Amino acid sequence: MAKKMKKELDFEQAMKELEVLVDLVEKMEGGEINLEQSLDSFERGIELTRICQQTLQSAEQKVEILLEKNGQQRAEAFNPENI
Repeated sequence: MAKKMKKELDFEQAMKELEVLVDLVEKMEGGEINLEQSLDSFERGIELTRICQQTLQSAEQKVEILLEKNGQQRAEAFNPENI
């Protein structure tokens, strides 16, 4: 079973760890990792994915609040040229 996180990871840390897990997929496909290790990695990947999804959802909500005008929310597509 995957170890529980002692401290909350930030988005960037979770993404970096996910990238490492993606590299393990090749080893899994090549039979270099046993079933238990594969399941642990899969479980950790799901956990990291959820952290990233929650972080992105929270950021999206903050952006929508910041874009609120005249009591009505209006979502706008991100445009880096407007920064």
